[in-house]
Amino acid sequence: MDEVRPRLEAFAAEMFGSLARRDQRAKGELYVRGLMLDGKRKSMQPMAERLGVDHQQLQQFVSSSTWDYVEVRERVARWAAAHIGPQAYAIDDTGFPKDGYDSPGVARMYCGALGKRGNCQIGVSVNLVSDQASTAVNWRLFIPDSWDDATAEDDELLAEAIRRRRRRAGIPDQVRHKEKWRQALEMLDEVRGQWGLPDLPVVADAGYGDATGFRLGLTDRGLAYAVAVKGTTTAYPGDARPEHPPYSGRGRPPRPAYPIPHSTLRDLVLAAGRGAARTVTWRQGSKSGPRNPRADMRSRFVALRVRPANRDIPRDVDGSLPECWLLAEWPPGTAEPTDYWLSTLPADTPLRELVRIAKIRWRIEHDYRELKDGLGLDHFEGRTYLGWHRHVTLAALAQAFCTLLRLDPKVPAPA
Repeated sequence: MDEVRPRLEAFAAEMFGSLARRDQRAKGELYVRGLMLDGKRKSMQPMAERLGVDHQQLQQFVSSSTWDYVEVRERVARWAAAHIGPQAYAIDDTGFPKDGYDSPGVARMYCGALGKRGNCQIGVSVNLVSDQASTAVNWRLFIPDSWDDATAEDDELLAEAIRRRRRRAGIPDQVRHKEKWRQALEMLDEVRGQWGLPDLPVVADAGYGDATGFRLGLTDRGLAYAVAVKGTTTAYPGDARPEHPPYSGRGRPPRPAYPIPHSTLRDLVLAAGRGAARTVTWRQGSKSGPRNPRADMRSRFVALRVRPANRDIPRDVDGSLPECWLLAEWPPGTAEPTDYWLSTLPADTPLRELVRIAKIRWRIEHDYRELKDGLGLDHFEGRTYLGWHRHVTLAALAQAFCTLLRLDPKVPAPA
């Protein structure tokens, strides 16, 4: 820290430049420095002890000081867009194991950090990613329906109990239960529309890719995507065409329809056969060996043009469904494909590029690991909605600074 502190102070001054008061900017840098120091716990009291300050300084800055975390996020996002050469937006969510009835958003849900259902908070993030670097630039706290009094309209006693709980946690009245994929779309609108970040392809796991509304929302926004889906997702082959059934002259004329039933993605790939798979190397990993001295990330993939079949997908006037890519990973030695993606990248996209974009989502796993293991993302012990959003913003700023150090070969400090 002694070696990099001058650069941290300069970086923090730039990221906190929207804060009007000098003491707020100083406390912001202090908090970020505390997140980066060695130590297992990054909650306020342990950080304050390492920093040699009263923990109430940190508590006041996060919980009750007057500063806008959204403006800080915007500056971090603009910095990342300018410096890491982002090639996609990665969408995902992460769990924060948490006990306590009054902690905002806590409910019994599946938590990846626990590997099972348990009491936790869930944060949804948008990350700017490239093959070499990534940064978490926007966050939302997921509000379960048990925290939304509008879902308990038929039980006034329960609704009033939820309202009291929301007031204690400081949850704004306009913040309601909303699917994670809807929160992701709102964040993309914010980073692109209000912050002026570029249009980039969107990548996400099947938790988002399986939501037809999410895919349609991306298309409505003019954003291409490569999202994981289950093999049970249904589709028609890309060359399938709807036909007009004969009209008897009575009643309403029948609509155009596909003459064959739709199939699952798994069945479409199996029908193409193992011979349709091609070996693709999409990037270098970190584990080399005698058979792979360059640590190449390599597997076999099948790419087909398909038309996803879902009653919610709008059809053209001729009854046809939109066409897109089906990408399937079929590793050597496996009886069938292991992973599937749907992508609206252009039809002439080379297979290697299709695979590279679909696989670039690995960066978000790196981000969550760094944010949690090294920067205390999930160590916040406060019980307010505002405090949670400020803490994750400051942790993301610390991660952005680590990224800055990694991108600069002149800095010998580990990051």
